[in-house]
Amino acid sequence: MKATIQHNNTTFEVDLSQPIDISIPLTDSEENPIAWYLSKPVIEPVKMGDWTGKVSEGASTNFNNIFFNPHGHGTHSECLGHITKDFYSVNRALKQFFFLAEVVSIQPKMQGEDFVITKAQIENALNGKMPEALVIRTLPNDPDKKSKNYSNTNPPYLEEAAALFIRECGIKHLLIDLPSVDREEDEGKLVAHKAFWNVTDVNNLNSDARHDATITEMVFVADTVADGSYLLNLQIASFENDASPCKPVLYKIA
Repeated sequence: MKATIQHNNTTFEVDLSQPIDISIPLTDSEENPIAWYLSKPVIEPVKMGDWTGKVSEGASTNFNNIFFNPHGHGTHSECLGHITKDFYSVNRALKQFFFLAEVVSIQPKMQGEDFVITKAQIENALNGKMPEALVIRTLPNDPDKKSKNYSNTNPPYLEEAAALFIRECGIKHLLIDLPSVDREEDEGKLVAHKAFWNVTDVNNLNSDARHDATITEMVFVADTVADGSYLLNLQIASFENDASPCKPVLYKIA
């Protein structure tokens, strides 16, 4: 089903029957991706006395509890409340759900013992474009990203200057296939998060901090998805929390 979209004074066509889901499903298997030293998610039937909420065990319905952490167990979107003393909810920060997005592929550069995405790489990849959303696919694009345990692996991350440049481009929504835009062990500095959200003091939030900007981590963009411009549908579950599991879907712009 093709649709003509008018967005920010731009008219284009997308095929709604060809969605590109870049989220990673949350499961209770060993194949679920993990970060931040957690165990895998738990999905199990409710048990009350002799009753178990599972049809195969005699119940009329399947009735599961799910225990997971949005930051460490898969694709999630977060707002600046992730790093502030005061509570801010991603459910209140994200009020629009369709954005013009640019998908770029970047191979992080070795700096000391780390692999880092630099400002120059982002600038070259965008080549003057200033989309509302930026989707970064890191190279090599190993399918193991969909099931990797990132804990204690020091994954690649954004240098502070790169995050600042993304903010200065006016990009409101940053999506990346890594567990964090910051270094795994950085003594709590979180310089890329702070640069992107324009947060200078986590204890006393500055007036120009970007409440309506989001970071989405642990996406997976298959090799079959070419770099270029897309319509992004960014949907979250309605959790009043700093982060929520999400389902970002791309549509190729004709």
